[in-house]
Amino acid sequence: METNHALAAFAALSQETRLNVFRALIRAGADGMAAGEIADLLEVRQNTMSANLAVLLSAGLVRNKREGRSIRYFADLEGLRGLLSFLLEDCCGGEAALCAPLIETLTFDGAP
Repeated sequence: METNHALAAFAALSQETRLNVFRALIRAGADGMAAGEIADLLEVRQNTMSANLAVLLSAGLVRNKREGRSIRYFADLEGLRGLLSFLLEDCCGGEAALCAPLIETLTFDGAP
């Protein structure tokens, strides 16, 4: 991941509603959530939710899929992996063995 992409992801997550959306989508897992469901859960107006989802989508942290008249959103685990890898790429001064336990706890085995 490039620095500018990481900055966009951090900027997207630096706003409370967007952080709560991302966390809700992580909890929802492979089922994801419809935009209206997310808005209802977080008690946010739908037009505000759409704007926040667009920021997360642009930052590569969520993906979406049209289902009829609705759009379902999912946490983009590849985007999250990229962000975590960016943070840890120079971990422990290049001594990978020191970072191995941390990296192992962050590994998403079996993720879609």
